[in-house]
Amino acid sequence: MSSIILNTLRRQCVHQVRTRLLQQSFLLPTRGLRASPALYANKTHHKDEFSHLEAAHSPDHFGTLSPQVDEPETPDEGDLREEDFLQNIPTPGQKLSVRQYADMIKDHLKNKRIREALDVVEVRMKQDRVKPVNYHFNLLIGGCARVGYSKKAFQLFNKMKQHGLKVTGGTYTSLFNACAVSPFLGDGLKRANQLREVMLEKGYEPNESNYNAMIKAYGRCGELKTAFQLVDEMVARRLNIATETFNFLLQACISDREYGFRHALLVWHRMHRMKISPDRYSFNLLLRCVRDCQLGDLETTEQVIEQILTESIGSAVSKRVPVIEKPISSEHTGEVLEVPQEQLADDTNRALTDRLTHEGVPNLLSAQPHLGSLVKLGEVRKPEDRLLLLGGSSNVFAEMQRCDIEPDIRTITELLDVIPSTYAAEKQLLATIKQLKLRCDIDFFNILIKKRSMRFDYEGARDVLYMIESANLEPDIVTYGVLALGCQTQEEARSLLKMMHEADVRMNIQILGAMLRQGCAKQNFRYITEILNIVKRERLKPNEPFLRHLEEFGKVCEKRDRDYDAKPRKKGRDEFKQEYNRYRMQLDAWREHMGLQGLALDQALGIVREHPWEQFKQPQPDGFEAVKNPKLRHKRKKQHSIRRVDVEAIADDDEERVDGTVRDETKEVKLVH
Repeated sequence: MSSIILNTLRRQCVHQVRTRLLQQSFLLPTRGLRASPALYANKTHHKDEFSHLEAAHSPDHFGTLSPQVDEPETPDEGDLREEDFLQNIPTPGQKLSVRQYADMIKDHLKNKRIREALDVVEVRMKQDRVKPVNYHFNLLIGGCARVGYSKKAFQLFNKMKQHGLKVTGGTYTSLFNACAVSPFLGDGLKRANQLREVMLEKGYEPNESNYNAMIKAYGRCGELKTAFQLVDEMVARRLNIATETFNFLLQACISDREYGFRHALLVWHRMHRMKISPDRYSFNLLLRCVRDCQLGDLETTEQVIEQILTESIGSAVSKRVPVIEKPISSEHTGEVLEVPQEQLADDTNRALTDRLTHEGVPNLLSAQPHLGSLVKLGEVRKPEDRLLLLGGSSNVFAEMQRCDIEPDIRTITELLDVIPSTYAAEKQLLATIKQLKLRCDIDFFNILIKKRSMRFDYEGARDVLYMIESANLEPDIVTYGVLALGCQTQEEARSLLKMMHEADVRMNIQILGAMLRQGCAKQNFRYITEILNIVKRERLKPNEPFLRHLEEFGKVCEKRDRDYDAKPRKKGRDEFKQEYNRYRMQLDAWREHMGLQGLALDQALGIVREHPWEQFKQPQPDGFEAVKNPKLRHKRKKQHSIRRVDVEAIADDDEERVDGTVRDETKEVKLVH
């Protein structure tokens, strides 16, 4: 501090001396002809420049203490920061305890304020001159991991090491979770590999939680081989392999869309052999595999199924003959008899043949699987076909009952996605919900609306609103989104938008995108133009699917326009030309308003596409309140019984609905009083 004061005094003294010297030089009398003041000032200016240059390069002058050299008018930022740091010392009352800072971080993380939580350590504690501990860093790393902000999580990890803080097992678990939830799978896999190398270099032995997090990270990033190798490491190290470990393996299977169902069958029967009981989450994940994943090549799949059947038979035979190698003494001859291996092989082959030729529905779900009367695996293409390999929905419920597991509405919702897309299957599932006395939430009915809309049964999709009303539930924003899939005309779209306005639900670009998709499919120019005007009026930002629909529709219209040019006398040419020209003019005006005029599709997508981490770099605006009541954060979705839904009113035969219309004799869904 003393050096700063001395430098300041020196600068002031030098400035005063120079000022006095310049004043005295102007007052001195000149010899000979008296020059004009301007000429004298010009000569003085050149002399000062020469003196400055001479002083700067003179070996007799050191530094900037010479009176001939001006001091910089702008002070150094480092000096200012140092002076501010020394003068503005926080009082002891301003500093908080470790727990208080941690509570601040927790409160921000609960309200999804990632930027504010980071500022507690990076700004607040720095201003208070309090050194953060590893608990603070672990909280922030865990918060970033839950939202997939993997880049910041690893930056905090590096800062943690720079501060010399201890890295715990929970830190590694959170970092692997960040890799698993990262929106960029390649980046997540790269960081997971680097973190695993760091653990090996430091000689850290992972615990069960670390292994589960690693399996989750590698599985979700598509590295199934490494995920299965980690389970083998757990077995080699004799660590406890619980149901959660197999659940993470099932998540890994879901990431493989081509061979995932085959891997899921192997994982499921490995659980049976290790006598690990699945939980409700295991069944839900298996049903997700049924929906999203394929069997892969048939030859390998047949070998896998034969392997599953053989191993299950081997375990059953070993139960009947506990110790094969144990000799058996004969009472009459006194000789030692052994169980012949040929007989054991014959029993295994006989049992395998019985299971391959078993009559009835296939069942690859239970501990004693069989193929039933399945003709060939080449016919298994759809989710309902893969569900049939597990024995159907009834066998899934039976297996859950055998494992002493009660299904919940999430299980029913997963089943709704994989059952046949018929009224009979939906009616049977609703009857099962009533029988099990389960309480439905709005997500179940949203999936039901979407399922009917995807099979073009838009009238049946709107009938689900009666079910929602009878279940004493209220539609949410997703409900209106799936209803928008069935808005084939402008009138239907206006009716849905009016319904949303009455329910005080604001439209979004996803709902308008679903309507745009229908307008493009029907080639209704006025419908599409109205959607574009709504987007412009509501100041919504178009997303990637919205622009892709417009691009594909433009290509279809160009092809149709060329066809009309090739056949000028074709019927409807003039009407199409008139509507198409009007649409192009309005589309160009809309693109110009959105700032997309003249841009290719890739360039436009680059503008509308938002970086997933950008939201964490900006603080929340003042007055923003995500949740008014803190208790609502932990409140579950509203669930109610469907006992008032008349399931019998649902048509059993799909032939009663023709061309998307309902016959007069078909009953609507009624309330049972």
